[in-house]
Amino acid sequence: MAFPIIVFPIMVRLQGRKCLVVGAGRVAAAKAAGLLSHGAEVVVVAPKAVAWIREKARSGKLVWRSRAFLSRDVRGAFLVVAATDSAASNGAVFRACRARRVLCNVVDDPEHCDFFYPAVVRRGPLQIAISTSGNSPALAARLRKELERQFPPEWGPFVEHIGKLRKQFLRAGMPLENEREQLAKLAGQKAFLSFRGEMARATRRAR
Repeated sequence: MAFPIIVFPIMVRLQGRKCLVVGAGRVAAAKAAGLLSHGAEVVVVAPKAVAWIREKARSGKLVWRSRAFLSRDVRGAFLVVAATDSAASNGAVFRACRARRVLCNVVDDPEHCDFFYPAVVRRGPLQIAISTSGNSPALAARLRKELERQFPPEWGPFVEHIGKLRKQFLRAGMPLENEREQLAKLAGQKAFLSFRGEMARATRRAR
């Protein structure tokens, strides 16, 4: 009997953490790029690599070990992505991770994933992640497009604005009840519309 996949949603800091990518094709390169953009220390293991990975290795942005995967490669890794074109190789990576209790994602194989890549709407510090627990990446992508229309680019500066005001309230030592009331108002739709209007007026003045 198959049990449903249940995942715990969490945002993780990857700065300075070792992340291993096994495979060095187009898909693996995309996974490595995403990890690099979030500050991870990326190690790629594969006998051959696409130009992007070779270039990043030459410039010291990541480490490329030009050989076949060995189970010891997962030691010290915070997470591992298996992105080879071989089910047997991906399976070996997954088993090595399980043996050492390292989180693993086997691309396009939900049954062998400890974590999933969500579709993400990014608006500055605001991130909205959509996951179907591997059931339908296409649906997650469609929902991301809908949310991108619902949350226009102005939301990034708006969230930063709220963050600055929140810090001011904390420094001012405002009573907790008043602070919560003010923060709730700042996060409301009316406050966003007012902020967006001010941004539009500032843009017109700058022209």
